[in-house]
Amino acid sequence: MRHHALLAALAVAVMSAWSSVAAAADPVWVQMTGRGAEARIATSAPACPAIQIDGKSAPMTERGPPSGDFPVRVCQASIPHGAKSASIDGHPLPLPIAAPRRIVIFGDTGCRLKGGDVQNCDDPAQWPFAQVARLAAAHHPDLVIHVGDYYYRESACPAGRAGCEGSPWGDNWTTWQADFFTPAAPLLASAPWVLVRGNHEDCARGGPGWFALLDSAPTPAACPATAAPMAIDLGGLDLYILDSSGTDDRSAPPGLVASFAAQLDVLKAHPPTAPAWIVTHRPIWGLVPVASVGPIGPLEIPINATEQAAARERSLAGVQMVVSGHIHHFAAISFHGPRPAQLIAGTGGDVGEPADTPRFIDGEVGIDGLDAHRFGFDRYGFLLLERQGAGWVGDFYDVRDKPIVHCRLAGRALNCAPNP
Repeated sequence: MRHHALLAALAVAVMSAWSSVAAAADPVWVQMTGRGAEARIATSAPACPAIQIDGKSAPMTERGPPSGDFPVRVCQASIPHGAKSASIDGHPLPLPIAAPRRIVIFGDTGCRLKGGDVQNCDDPAQWPFAQVARLAAAHHPDLVIHVGDYYYRESACPAGRAGCEGSPWGDNWTTWQADFFTPAAPLLASAPWVLVRGNHEDCARGGPGWFALLDSAPTPAACPATAAPMAIDLGGLDLYILDSSGTDDRSAPPGLVASFAAQLDVLKAHPPTAPAWIVTHRPIWGLVPVASVGPIGPLEIPINATEQAAARERSLAGVQMVVSGHIHHFAAISFHGPRPAQLIAGTGGDVGEPADTPRFIDGEVGIDGLDAHRFGFDRYGFLLLERQGAGWVGDFYDVRDKPIVHCRLAGRALNCAPNP
């Protein structure tokens, strides 16, 4: 027992040391946009630094000036297609490849502090996002897809709560550092990211931070605003990034339905030329556990009413899969062909629903008028998919870096099963 305690203490010390180093450096990252790859830095320097691309220096443009809540200068620069090397202030940047073969998928990563809902942000066992990011980076992905919800520290840590004592809170730079940039640092350094807006980044929560730091538009929008849909060509895979932060899980107000349906029109404006995935925070089709009912599994209700109504009015021809988070578990839902498969990977670090279960649930369900096969469970970790011919195969890795589930995407069939 003493040996295990020493190892645990050492792990916490190493993670704390890494966090201190990461927090001291200006975060640098590469994100994919509809215009191509873009390098960004959030810096306290009085001016934007230069970027070095293939040995040549080029200026970065200021995305937005410092403000009271965000006293950093966010700078950006396009990375030309085919660039061989790039760096900012001596920090090498991970460059996109023409056709990524290894993609990490996860989301819902922040540490929850909201009234009586309190996570122990200082305990890696209770908030494992830093561990998830470090393990995912060690698998050397070509691309990371974060399906949204970065900002969770909405209120102060309760007095006397040692697990989060002194934590920053509120939509400001210090909180975004703690909730996202510091724990994500090793994975930000390892691959370009696709960043999706979650409902925790709506304008009632972390919207200003989202638009200042991570939104893909050339200049930040002012709330209230919707992130513009975008199409990303990944060389044999087309991604359509949609903002579902403002949709309603339980109802389908006509205005919200029309707004999301208009986003789906990006499929008409830029028709798929390869197998396509829609990537949006709230799943179009998903089941939320609302009550535990013993060994037969939780009682579940379907979501998202807004997106389902919008999808009925638009063609999803060419779309293989919808990739989402929002529900804090893993689920693979396959409709046997009439619809795209639905992947849910809200497993990055925030707490799940009390009625959810780590036990594997496997069987037929009915969602939005169609039968589907669903495989799911509630555990922290990430999905790593690899191209295999015309499809994708991969594993879900837990916080011990153990591949506990194997998945295969062929056409619109997404099938997952426990590894032996």
